[in-house]
Amino acid sequence: MTIPIYQADAFTDKLFGGNPAAVCPLTEWLPDETMQQIAKENNLAETAFFVKNNTGYLLRWFTPEYEIDLCGHATLAAAHILFTELAYGADVINFETVKAGTLTVKRDGDKYTMDFPSRPPIPIETPNGLIEALGGSEPTAILRSRDYFVVYDSEEEIAELTPDMFALSKMDTVGIIVTAPGKNSDFVSRFFAPGAGIPEDPVTGSAHCNLIPYWAKVFGKDKLHAYQLSARKGELWCELKGERVLMSGKAVTYLRGSIVVD
Repeated sequence: MTIPIYQADAFTDKLFGGNPAAVCPLTEWLPDETMQQIAKENNLAETAFFVKNNTGYLLRWFTPEYEIDLCGHATLAAAHILFTELAYGADVINFETVKAGTLTVKRDGDKYTMDFPSRPPIPIETPNGLIEALGGSEPTAILRSRDYFVVYDSEEEIAELTPDMFALSKMDTVGIIVTAPGKNSDFVSRFFAPGAGIPEDPVTGSAHCNLIPYWAKVFGKDKLHAYQLSARKGELWCELKGERVLMSGKAVTYLRGSIVVD
């Protein structure tokens, strides 16, 4: 069996920037084990698989370790591939997912705007070992949604964190978001998920489902500009719309190919 595969860099307009994701269009679902093996072989933060249905596409995402409930950059990459490589004709794509409901992606010039669920984090007691594992200064707040959400005072503190990935891999969440007000943006962030096989994710759309409602409340405004401070860096234009968040970004295609699976 031959399966098409693409790779795109999401949340960037420059090749080798943003967050790379693999995208595999399918005519029907492969066995879960096969999709997991493909994701592990790709060794990227996420591999997206989609199958056409009556209203758009069914969409699933796999890290190298397991299937995940929500992924922003791989959704953006999948939409980019449909628009630019697979001749998708409309301006809006509907992706149906099992755990995140319907996700839409709208093309607007050279940007793609994703409509995702808002997941505001809530304050929690400090988990044992979390601050020490992050390897930085004392945070100002610790919250949680799907992921731990750790707030610092400054962009410099975020940039200077030197986390212990082994210790973070033992935490009981998918990942750990760290964030602070930005110098040239409203806020900055980093995202660590070593337990999912992703030591540091370059740009994390799902994390912004937490970040957008948090910082919208702090700043008292609904439209925000964000940077993720990974080595590859990523830029997002964000908006809070009630119980939904909008994330806009760009993408570029890196690879076109095929996979041969017995």
